[in-house]
Formats: sequence, structure tokens, C-alpha cells
Amino acid sequence: MSNQLTVRNSVIIDAPASVVWDALVNPEQTQKYMFGCAAVSDWTVGSPLLWRGTHEGQEMVLVEGNVVAIEPEKFLAYTTIDPNSTTENVPENYLTVTYDLSVEDGQTVLTTTQGDYAAVADGDRRYQETIDGGGWDPILTAIKTMVEER
Repeated sequence: MSNQLTVRNSVIIDAPASVVWDALVNPEQTQKYMFGCAAVSDWTVGSPLLWRGTHEGQEMVLVEGNVVAIEPEKFLAYTTIDPNSTTENVPENYLTVTYDLSVEDGQTVLTTTQGDYAAVADGDRRYQETIDGGGWDPILTAIKTMVEER
């Protein structure tokens, strides 16, 4: 894998950035669109980010990582790995997810990226699984629907 493999998706949401931001960092909101997972963090750079949910009737951490960068209502970056997968849980196998919020004509443009799959173990497989699942489009669509119905 010599070329960078990154998934990038965007959505325009008819809501202020503050409301979209709340959907991204509020565990009560994240579990509504992120497969029942609550994002648990104190949202400071370097702090852990745990995606807690239920799998086969058991409460567990389904995804873990760390906050890399944060600018409230504008930008968030965090690392991520599935601690329950067969991929070795070491920092060099973590992917980076970013949320970039910008305001255009009174609407919020939310752009997500996830990668670089080319730099991690099992990158081709992990990238293909993400693409096969629609990338971030299903999640962004769910965020848009949830926020606009508030």
C-alpha cells in the first residue's frame, strides 16, 4: 500500500454549528446515530475517547482512541481502533478520524475523514470494509436527520 487511503464524506445540515457540535460530542446524542454507542471523553487533547455500547447483550467498549485536536464547533480529530478486532491494538494501527465544521449560507457543512488505511495493519481490508459500509455517508445522513428534526 503506497498511496494514502482515506475515506472522506460531507453533508450540509440546516442547523447552527453549535447544534451539530453537540451531536458529535454529547454521548446522549452519539448513541442515536453511532450504532448505539455513547462517545465518552472529557474532550481535551490527549484524553481517551471510548465508544461504549452493547454487543450481544453485554456492555463494552466497542471502539477506543484518543483526542488529538479539538476546536469546539469547528474541528475535532481523534484516533480510533476496534479493541475487539483481530488487528493488534497498538498506536501504529489506530486510524485518525476528523470532523470539520464550516458555516455556509447559514448551514453547517460537516466533513469527515478517516485514514490513513495505507499506514496501518490490515489497512486494505479495513478500508474495503469501510467503503462497503458506505463510508461515513450513513452516519452523516443520520446526524443530519437527527439534528434537523430537533
